[in-house]
Amino acid sequence: MTQELENLSEAQAANRLMRLAKLIAHHNRLYHAEDAPEISDADYDALVRENNALEMAFPHLVRADSPNKQVGAPVEGSALAKVRHEKRMMSLDNAFADEDVAEFIARVRRYLALPDDAPLAMTAEDKIDGLSLSLRYENRELVRAATRGDGQVGEDVTANVRTIADIPQRLPADAPDLFEVRGEVYMAKADFVALNARLMDEARAQAAQRGAEFDETSVRQFANPRNAAAGSLRQKDATVTASRPLRFLAHGWGVVSALPAATQGPNTQWNVMQAIGRWGFPLSPLLVRLEGQEALLAQYRAIERARADLPYDIDGVVYKVDRLDWQDRLGFVAKAPRWAIAHKFPAERAQTTLESIDIQVGRTGKLTPVGRLTPVTVGGVVVSNVTLHNRDEIERLGVRPGDRVVVQRAGDVIPQVVENLTRDEERAAYAFPHLCPACGSEAVAEEGEVDVRCTAGLICPAQRMERLKHFVSRGALDIEGLGEKSIEEFFALGWLDHGPPDIFRLRKRRQELLGREGWKEKSVDNLLAAIEGKRQPDAARLLFGLGIRHVGAVTARDLLKRLTRIERVRDLADELIALRDSIERLPDEDEAKHAKRIDAALATHIGIENIGAAVGHALADFFHEAHNREVWDDLLSEVSPPDYVVETLESPVSGQTIVFTGKLETMSRDEAKAQAERLGARAAGSVSGSTDLVVAGPGAGSKLKKAAELGIRVIDEAEWAEIVKAAG
Repeated sequence: MTQELENLSEAQAANRLMRLAKLIAHHNRLYHAEDAPEISDADYDALVRENNALEMAFPHLVRADSPNKQVGAPVEGSALAKVRHEKRMMSLDNAFADEDVAEFIARVRRYLALPDDAPLAMTAEDKIDGLSLSLRYENRELVRAATRGDGQVGEDVTANVRTIADIPQRLPADAPDLFEVRGEVYMAKADFVALNARLMDEARAQAAQRGAEFDETSVRQFANPRNAAAGSLRQKDATVTASRPLRFLAHGWGVVSALPAATQGPNTQWNVMQAIGRWGFPLSPLLVRLEGQEALLAQYRAIERARADLPYDIDGVVYKVDRLDWQDRLGFVAKAPRWAIAHKFPAERAQTTLESIDIQVGRTGKLTPVGRLTPVTVGGVVVSNVTLHNRDEIERLGVRPGDRVVVQRAGDVIPQVVENLTRDEERAAYAFPHLCPACGSEAVAEEGEVDVRCTAGLICPAQRMERLKHFVSRGALDIEGLGEKSIEEFFALGWLDHGPPDIFRLRKRRQELLGREGWKEKSVDNLLAAIEGKRQPDAARLLFGLGIRHVGAVTARDLLKRLTRIERVRDLADELIALRDSIERLPDEDEAKHAKRIDAALATHIGIENIGAAVGHALADFFHEAHNREVWDDLLSEVSPPDYVVETLESPVSGQTIVFTGKLETMSRDEAKAQAERLGARAAGSVSGSTDLVVAGPGAGSKLKKAAELGIRVIDEAEWAEIVKAAG
């Protein structure tokens, strides 16, 4: 038992086991039932290891819903028919180190009472990252195909499976009368890339037919090959599945009336798999039969080295005791066989060259370094760009253009550099720019911050364009048909030189628009109508859309709830400017004390809970600039936001702080936050100790994890809808 576990009380251990059971069940549902994992395999495995360690240390606290008693996830809510497996589809225990493999082999020997020198053959094959499938053949005809589900009940996907060329519809005459072949449906890496490209092309063609602007960000593409395979197989319409390039690899069997006869001696895993291969099922080309720990580990390392070059994604190597009579003796534990184990890979990494470092300027002036890489495949995805975060991260890694680097997809999603292999080479360090690459103004990091920002504000063209994109975005004014590409086009033409107010003057450029490529009469008129429809925008959305630093959507609403009229925002800012100037003129030799006095005064003057000095300084800085005041006055000459009045209802969540996370399926995030305000609650953007409730949809990530750690109540979207409905 580790020191950390020894220091846990029983109450603490029981509480953590409860949270782990719920958290692991949540991730199982996302991965197996919704094809939308939110954490990496490595992070999931870490949760399982923690649960296992706790159960070993406190065996009397093992829960009825322990993750070690569960397989996959239930199939409630699926549109497909349910199928009960005659023989349960099991999971596999995991090994993460050579020592774990050694312990597995020793455990098998102890159970079978085998001497150390007795031969113990095993099969080894790559563990493909696909969707588990069972194929039932009766009288050598395919009669049913089912997903694993929770191991006992899966989904009937027979019609869809009949469209997969790898899967035989009929077995040869030497096959038994009843035989279930089990394996993985997957999508090859190249097919996955081609599918996403096809989906993009189809969406582009549809937009052209409608005469609408094409927005790449609106196209739903698959995140990785496993999601693509699972989503394609679990379609209600088999013609959709038929249009997707799915494949199959067999790795075992379920219920059988008989096994293929062994040529001599006991029947083996290897012999049965060879027979399945002869019947027309694809097997892994890396399937081998080996004896001894050293041979197994050598095969593991060989497969790990070949991983990036394989045509499909894998996440480990599976070892199985070869003799079937020994498999029968070993039997099963709660959810896995004793005779098999999956030796998992660490998070996938790849080596490539950092060709250059580009600096991007955001709407708040932040200079973000982006590394341009020689393209490399990591976890089935071609990576050519990587964030380097900030100046300090570049210094920590010591990276320079031309360096050989190791890249990892953090959480199998965000590419990042984890190691610089050539930092010791004699070359000059990378010099982070002290001038903005877009406008040449000074770029500095404020005291206590790591981010370097352009000091030019809206004079900087990069900031102006990014703020324009933000102004029309979904969370702000949400002007349909005015996407990032159109903003870039109009900005380059000089049509938006005066910022957001110019958007409302685009109607004067109708004829010029009609003369431009890609703009037809219908799309132009739709765009202009959408802009005119925002002449009386929500005041909080308008304020948020201006992109004032520290004034997010929630802060904008909190400010407007107090001020009610958009014009009063400038009045408040003028008061803050005067207050700050008056205190700055006071003599004080202690600069830190002086700064704290200013901060306290600004926060007190604003007088709104959860809005502090940072927002006060941001408002004062924004309206201190003459250019910003001009834009503000110009904008209010074009739009007339109604007074901001929020009518609240009595509800169980009145006075509480609520965080919405994940994908909301029946409403937008903004609508959900508006509902919370109407119920007298405050919608926050992050989970903290002051959070009372988290509403989580599919794909919820770190916020859900933090809520579990803090013991915060979590509900789903349906439960939230009931709260809203009950409040009237």
